[in-house]
Amino acid sequence: MPKSRKKSKYRHVVIKNKKYYFYSITWVDITGDSGHATTEEFTKFKPSVMITQAYLFNKDKKNVRTFASYEENEELFSDRNVFPKGCIIKMEKINIWKRKYQVVKKEKV
Repeated sequence: MPKSRKKSKYRHVVIKNKKYYFYSITWVDITGDSGHATTEEFTKFKPSVMITQAYLFNKDKKNVRTFASYEENEELFSDRNVFPKGCIIKMEKINIWKRKYQVVKKEKV
């Protein structure tokens, strides 16, 4: 009897026979201000912590590439981002079966 393929428990799309998994990425963004500030105000000035939810296109030693939109029948991607790995706090693969995209796997960046 042939083995049946195990279904992925993670949210993903398949484009041209390649799976792209859905992630929640927490990252640090530069915050800027061109106004005057006291020493106390300047000391309290912090970068923004952002969350992006998108499909992981690829990652290498320096960067993580994501997309949020894609052409159904073509290999065309939109809403793209490239994150320097140094800005990423955490990446979490999203479980398809849980409600509200519950995080199930934290990945080391």
